Amino acid sequence: MEQTELRPETRTAVRPVTGRQRAARAARNGGEPTLEFAERVPYDAYVQASTLHRLQQPLSSDPGEMSFLMVSQIMELYFGLTCHELRDTARLLRADRVWEAQAPLRRAALHLEGLNAAWRGLRWMTPADFNRFRNLLGEGSGFQSAMYRQLEFLLGLRDPALIRPFRRQPEVYAELTAGLATPSVWDEVVALLARHGHDLPADLLGRDVATEHESHPAVEAAWVQIYADAGPDNHLRLLGEALTEVAEQFGDWRHHHIKAVQRTMGAKVGSGGSAGLAWLQRSMARVVFPELWSARTAM
Repeated sequence: MEQTELRPETRTAVRPVTGRQRAARAARNGGEPTLEFAERVPYDAYVQASTLHRLQQPLSSDPGEMSFLMVSQIMELYFGLTCHELRDTARLLRADRVWEAQAPLRRAALHLEGLNAAWRGLRWMTPADFNRFRNLLGEGSGFQSAMYRQLEFLLGLRDPALIRPFRRQPEVYAELTAGLATPSVWDEVVALLARHGHDLPADLLGRDVATEHESHPAVEAAWVQIYADAGPDNHLRLLGEALTEVAEQFGDWRHHHIKAVQRTMGAKVGSGGSAGLAWLQRSMARVVFPELWSARTAM
């Protein structure tokens, strides 16, 4: 899914400023910041801060709900940002630009680190705190995050059944369907290994990418061979380490999610109809980039 272009009415009104213009303005201001603008403040035009801060609509008067709502929105933004980086990674891998692909991967790992830190903003919440507004959420659940599903798809975790809740949102459903039909980052990695001379079977390379990748001994053997060369020019080994960091940070996020549910809900049924904690624990068994981990036993 490509990034959506802004509609004309929502485009920013930021005007580019050269270094010379910036220096001249600073001289005129005597080193003080500019306080007068002919139009909208440029920062707000670029960041859309005034719009962002109007997007919170709590359902109760409980002061703690704003924390829950805004942290959820922050996580949504991080999901989208991480997806952006992983799509760029996949594009570069497809073009055999292995060295360049590591930059968006490193950024993705840092964004996931930010996601993990966001959980700290909810550590105050006890079951009593959550129960003050939980019923007002109805069937609303983080399970229904379309952008989180896109993130899972990009990481190779694929279950076509999980896009069914979005069938009555045609645009979102179409984007998720397209995400399922597009090779994941791991699919691109496997294809890359084959192009670099590693012996991988044709049925693996030609499989239906809408289904979840299953760990394969040939992929594991390729990583064992790659890691045997510890030289600085072995870009595939460096790629493996960057991928490992992303997988580890994502695993940490899922673990923090489980701990947050245990803290606020215990083993209650989830708001969206799932088994709650038990469902999350089962989902942890699905490993991101599995052969990168299993290969370490043979290294």
